[in-house]
Amino acid sequence: MEYMLMLYFNEEGWPSMTKAEQDAGMAAHEAYRESLDKAGILRAANSLQPSSTARTVRMAAAKPSILDGPFAESKEHIGGFYIIDVPDLDAAISWASRCPTASYGAVEVRPLGYPQRKG
Repeated sequence: MEYMLMLYFNEEGWPSMTKAEQDAGMAAHEAYRESLDKAGILRAANSLQPSSTARTVRMAAAKPSILDGPFAESKEHIGGFYIIDVPDLDAAISWASRCPTASYGAVEVRPLGYPQRKG
């Protein structure tokens, strides 16, 4: 089953880090990505540009209403994702716990696709 690991962290932390700290963070994610790939479970991965580049679209009176930035009022924003294909939720959680972002932010684990309808 495919799961998305959404990486949440405080965007303000990155610019305040030294170049060595940023390089170490990037290297940790590259190593994590390589371990997912080597395990044969990586389906997709990417980082996102800062939340200041986001636009939120809602329909109001049949016209799009476009807001700058993300809708959520939070210090932590989604900054990237991995899509993995593993047997079950326990396996997805196990991989999420190894993600470098889990040590300084949060990794949300969510199954992809609609649940099977009963009946």
